[in-house]
Amino acid sequence: QVHLVESGGGLVQAGDSLRLSCVTSPSGRTFSDYSMGWFRQAPGKEREFVAEINGNGDRTAVADSVKGRFFISRRNAKRTIYLQMNNLKPDATAVYYCGVFRAPVFFQGRGNEDDYDSWGQGTQVTVSS
Repeated sequence: QVHLVESGGGLVQAGDSLRLSCVTSPSGRTFSDYSMGWFRQAPGKEREFVAEINGNGDRTAVADSVKGRFFISRRNAKRTIYLQMNNLKPDATAVYYCGVFRAPVFFQGRGNEDDYDSWGQGTQVTVSS
């Protein structure tokens, strides 16, 4: 498995922006071969898909609930992915997790948690109204 560390969360007001980062430690995998993504879990709710990106960074998929406000990107030279979150709403309050695909498969943008095998510890995002 792969070690991932998220950062960038915090307490903001509705309408603010945040950028989350997720750094991946070197492993036996070639970072640019693997799709990665962001999920979130709000209190009392199941973990849900937010966005994912293919290895090259030229294909992405974003949940309908955040489309047009959240953007995923990656910088392979730094083994890092990002989640830019704009115009945040209180319902974005959650712990945000980054994950990496279990295999270098063809990117389909399904947002399926079963495609992932490693997760970070999460970073808390709290949006006040």
